[in-house]
Amino acid sequence: MNTFILLQAASAQPSDWALFFGRFHPLIVHLPIGFLLIAGLLEVGRWLGKVSISESAITSILFWSAVSATLACVFGYLLSLGGGYEKDILDEHMWQGIGVAVFAWIAWAVKSDWLGDRIPFSSALYVPALGLSLLLLMAAGHHGGSLTHGSDYLTQYTPEPFRSLAGIPPRKETEIAAKPITDVNQALVYEQIVNPILQSRCVQCHNAEKSKGDLRMDTPDMLKKGGEDGPIFVAGKGVDSEMIKRCLLPVEDEHHMPPKGKTQLTDEQVTLLTWWIDQGASFDKKVADLKVNDAVRPVLAALGGGGPVGDGQVAAGGSSGPAPISPVLTMKLPAADPKVVDELKRVNLLVLPLAKEQNQLEINAVNASNFSDAQAALLPKLTEQIVWLKLGDTQITDAALAQVAKLRNLQKLHLEQTKVTDAGLKQLRGLAHLEYLNLYGTAVTDAGLTELANLKSLKTVYLWQTKVTDAGIANLKKNLPNLEIVGGMDAKTIAEFAKVAPTDETKE
Repeated sequence: MNTFILLQAASAQPSDWALFFGRFHPLIVHLPIGFLLIAGLLEVGRWLGKVSISESAITSILFWSAVSATLACVFGYLLSLGGGYEKDILDEHMWQGIGVAVFAWIAWAVKSDWLGDRIPFSSALYVPALGLSLLLLMAAGHHGGSLTHGSDYLTQYTPEPFRSLAGIPPRKETEIAAKPITDVNQALVYEQIVNPILQSRCVQCHNAEKSKGDLRMDTPDMLKKGGEDGPIFVAGKGVDSEMIKRCLLPVEDEHHMPPKGKTQLTDEQVTLLTWWIDQGASFDKKVADLKVNDAVRPVLAALGGGGPVGDGQVAAGGSSGPAPISPVLTMKLPAADPKVVDELKRVNLLVLPLAKEQNQLEINAVNASNFSDAQAALLPKLTEQIVWLKLGDTQITDAALAQVAKLRNLQKLHLEQTKVTDAGLKQLRGLAHLEYLNLYGTAVTDAGLTELANLKSLKTVYLWQTKVTDAGIANLKKNLPNLEIVGGMDAKTIAEFAKVAPTDETKE
């Protein structure tokens, strides 16, 4: 009983060492799979007379399969202490894994020179032991996949007629596929816009069978409930909600979601989720029932094929009707020099066309975290074609912005988590088409916001975790009343500025 209590306490509060070694389970578990399959195939080959191999070689393979299976069990147990797995499947996976190790040891023991002769009926035990270890290996692998990816991971895409022959129910396409949106104004915000994002980016790790952090995101009720740290969103407070905060953290941060290595949310998807929460996180309202601001309007328009969104509704700052398309997106531009494109690719930058049959480009440094000021000198070689530039989480400083300022058709600029300061923003004054600027996690202050006031085309700016003050933002809103500001203020102030223009109290 005392041992059981101690095990319960250990599982309730696992140490960092336990979780550290537990993370090696996916690595170690591949070793017994390989060893046992090789042993099985070699034995089949010997039985058919196609393979010639010594008994000692088979014995050695079985020994290491047993050792690695045992280690996989130990590390698997340590991994399970972190929680977030469906208990019934976890228990089956655990006992199947133990069974693999036990029968692998039996197969090795009856095959070995110094134990085999001492075990009664050893020759009769060998084939059943090896066969059972292989069968349990397949079962444990199936349940391991179910724990990680869901119970239907192996069978989800089984085609007909095999699906019917195996007794697998028809695929539930409607549960994972987004419904087509013909009129975005009449689209159900959660069902047709928010839930498809969650299904494609979040539910894989937060579902009924795998709930990392005790969080499920597969149903509205579970989404409202939150996880072990409480609710993940607060209706009306998008940038203050944990769900959005974690998406905005650097990819390298252990708390960033989705984790590094998983497909990340796009800027547009984060914008949609933030807007949904800001508007009350309703699960039954349509787009037409909510306020559509200038930041989300073009994103919604793209979902509906580019038609008008929120026609007649008032956007942040008082404008109404659909937002005009940026002129740089429809300009006829010369094609980029292939040699220059190759230069950019050699420093690990992604060079992506914005649309077919057009020459506007997006330059993305997602794979170039060491991108520097010196390398930024390559950018002006495509001064006309670069329309979107994503340099977040790189090594650039204010010096690089002198090169960025030469990109006369720039519409979107990402500088989040870089070392740019107010001095760098001063160099951006000439970017007449700049509409989107992300300064999250930089050292920008109110003085930098004064420089932004000269960017008359600016529509959206991210200021979360910067050094700006409410007074500085109020002054910026005074100069750019239609500007959508994300972050940088407390939730109450954000809500006030999203509804009305600055009051007399904010004027100098």
